[in-house]
Amino acid sequence: MIQRPVSMRLFSAFRTVVFMIIMTLITCLWLPPALLLGLLMPVKERHRFIGRPFCHVFLWLARTVLGIRWEVEWQSALPPEPSVILAKHQSSWETFMLPVLLPPQVQVIKKELVQIPLFGWTLALMNPITLDRSQRTQALKQLVRQGEERLSDGFHVLIFPEGSRIPAGSRKEFSKGGAMLASRLKVPVVPVAHNAGECWPNDSWIRYPGTIRIVVGAPLDTSDLSTKEVHSHSEDWINSTTDRISDTPFNGSVVTELTSGKRF
Repeated sequence: MIQRPVSMRLFSAFRTVVFMIIMTLITCLWLPPALLLGLLMPVKERHRFIGRPFCHVFLWLARTVLGIRWEVEWQSALPPEPSVILAKHQSSWETFMLPVLLPPQVQVIKKELVQIPLFGWTLALMNPITLDRSQRTQALKQLVRQGEERLSDGFHVLIFPEGSRIPAGSRKEFSKGGAMLASRLKVPVVPVAHNAGECWPNDSWIRYPGTIRIVVGAPLDTSDLSTKEVHSHSEDWINSTTDRISDTPFNGSVVTELTSGKRF
């Protein structure tokens, strides 16, 4: 855990409150017209004119008010065809950054999210992959079926294989859903590592200034690989790369949850 002076924590708390207030106001103003306009647009246009602009606003506000910047290391060019993106999950920050960095994409989310009034309805217009994690077998089938549909429509599919946000310095066993999707459909896997949890910690509401490092790995050709091989390679690369770029070293903590059997 990063130790910060009391003065920094207090000032960061003030900035976080300001950020939350402004972002809440923007969201309340954004969602009603976005929902109405989105109903009139094709899915890709919704991403281009509604989803990604909202993410840009979020990132700009985080940089301006919170002092959170970022730097990106590209290890290779992106594949020309739609791919499965497997990314580290430490905060909500990357859920806004990755659609800007790697468009066009859809995310895999809990089905409960699309039931939230206004926000969930607008999110549903982005055509995400929605899963019922309480039904693990069905969730895998839903992932493969919906994933194939989104890939055929020209979207990358973003999956957080840890399933939930994990504190910086900790790990959680990766689910095999993303590896299964990629190996069955023989599409590339793009691994992504980052250290967003150091600025946007999962165990605190306070956000801290700093530079988030993101590494977009070289696409993994899955044409001759099994699900197990894709899973192993991706997990090892993401964890080792996250360790390399992080100021918070891996502390040996492997996160487990009561719902760990419901991963997809």
